[in-house]
Amino acid sequence: MGIIKTLDAALSNKIAAGEVIERPQSVVKELVENAIDAGATKITVAVEEAGLKKIKITDNGSGIAEDDLELMFLRHATSKISDDHDLFHIRTLGFRGEALASIASVSRVTVNTCFDGAVGHQIKVENSKIVSRNLHAARLGTEMIVEDLFYNTPARLKYVKSLQTELGKITDIMNRFIMSFPNIQFTLLSDDKLLIQSVGNGKLNEAMAVIYGMKIAKDIIEIQGETGDYKVNGYIAKPEHTRSNRHYMSIFINGRYIKNFMISKAIINGYHTLLPIGRYPIVSIHISMDPSLVDVNVHPTKQEVRLSKEPQLMALIEQLIKERLLGQSLIPKVSTKKKVLEQFEQQKFEYDQRISKEVVKETYNPDGQFDVKASNAQMNTASTIHELPAIDEEKIEEICESPVPKVPVQEVAMEHDVHQNIINDSRAAHEEAIQIEEGLTATQTNSSRKLPYLEVVGQVHGTYIVCQNDEGMFMIDQHAAQERIKYEYYKNKIGEVSHELQTLLFPINIQLTQDEALKFEMLQHKLSEIGVNLEHFGGRDYVVNEVPVWFPEDAKSTVEDLVDYLFEHQQVNLNKFREETAIMMSCKKSIKANHYLKKEEMERLINALSYTNEPYTCPHGRPITIQFTTYELEKLFKRVM
Repeated sequence: MGIIKTLDAALSNKIAAGEVIERPQSVVKELVENAIDAGATKITVAVEEAGLKKIKITDNGSGIAEDDLELMFLRHATSKISDDHDLFHIRTLGFRGEALASIASVSRVTVNTCFDGAVGHQIKVENSKIVSRNLHAARLGTEMIVEDLFYNTPARLKYVKSLQTELGKITDIMNRFIMSFPNIQFTLLSDDKLLIQSVGNGKLNEAMAVIYGMKIAKDIIEIQGETGDYKVNGYIAKPEHTRSNRHYMSIFINGRYIKNFMISKAIINGYHTLLPIGRYPIVSIHISMDPSLVDVNVHPTKQEVRLSKEPQLMALIEQLIKERLLGQSLIPKVSTKKKVLEQFEQQKFEYDQRISKEVVKETYNPDGQFDVKASNAQMNTASTIHELPAIDEEKIEEICESPVPKVPVQEVAMEHDVHQNIINDSRAAHEEAIQIEEGLTATQTNSSRKLPYLEVVGQVHGTYIVCQNDEGMFMIDQHAAQERIKYEYYKNKIGEVSHELQTLLFPINIQLTQDEALKFEMLQHKLSEIGVNLEHFGGRDYVVNEVPVWFPEDAKSTVEDLVDYLFEHQQVNLNKFREETAIMMSCKKSIKANHYLKKEEMERLINALSYTNEPYTCPHGRPITIQFTTYELEKLFKRVM
């Protein structure tokens, strides 16, 4: 007798629910998508206990016909597709017919609906079985009530997080719907408290204001563009508004929120060096295309899709973002909020009180007498800590208790030599900077100036240049400014591609590990394509006699970097490598902090910065200039309230 058998409907639905219904958020997502497909313009989601106890979704859509009430809970029963052609031309959010069957298998479901505005119906389903069906009050649209989620699959509850976490997931998916369909009014209630309510007027920028607040909404930039296959529109936030992960990068294809690594990469490439390392932008990008160019049937949640002509779409998105950012003023403005100042003053007061108590407590000796020396020492310590509140107090004690080391004369002399070398290198870098700045300014015209005209006032701590104009006060990080200048200079210089090679006076010797040597045999031709030929010298030794003319002065280091890059990426992206090399050279050869400049040197630096393509951030994405508007300065000094 065979051992293979057909699973009953209830069990197979529970298995399907494990893929489709992972948590309360999944229920909200599937049911809201059904409401959108039904043509609703108002959708209200009300949850209790983060959806585990109850989820109620009410819409004003077309409702459900009486003959479809029982069919809609059958697995793979759908009105969205009929044949293969429909499957590959999906224009709706739902289409598989799995959601309602899966939800009904792990919860108690009640549906109140009216299709024609005259007669309403109610149907109740529990554990995939219809338990009742009755007439109900007529109200055009549908009300879906899901109660006691996972009541019959307690093992699933083990994977549900805290109520706060689950509510956060629901809020997140509702935010995506608000951005995806700004023409629909969405409302989210949690335990009868209003969390979110969108306007539903079709304006994406106002939808983003609901989600991210007015401050970010004021700093978003619209993008629009299209090719023969794709149409892209949306909003991107200025680089001063970043987050620590990709979660705030919202991508929609034909109204569907999706996750796609390559599109996310194109967005980041569009920002280029305007983003700090490890930071990601806030964007909402909508992509419209022929449904035949996208396969949404590759994942149960339909968030991962497969695209045709993906490289063309990436190129379009990257180009649109670059072009729009290039024409913007990206100098961040300092904003002083009254509430923030009050919080700071309160924290400062509490901190001072704590320090004072510690001083009083610790400046009495064991006999209860006031110790003047201890008092002075404590007050000095308190003053130091007050200036540097982030210092680890345990580390301070450890340092104070450690004996003071005696430094040998030889080490003092060595330190002096190192210091002198640093000074010499700094002078050389400074002289080179003068040549670059003067050369850059001489080749530009006033029409290409990117920064407003600034009058140099002075310098703070040998690090920040202070300027002014009619719009307020500006502070410029001199190291970041010169990094940007040199980066663009070196990038252009290195980018002057030619196949011409130069013979080295002394060959470069490279030694690989055994593992690297085996890999290198398969990758060697990749280096040869860009003019770097590593000739086998015996054993694991390789030698380079010629390098391209665009190579930096330190050819050996560049060859080693290229080899490392090759092992890591399995190929050589020459443009990417040139860019990384330009960033490295600009950082190493720029003036550092605590380097005092003459006024004419500061003026030349700012003038050269004004003519760069992107004078707002260094190549690593850190801001170069911060603006204090005249109004904010007057607020700080209480000239205006």
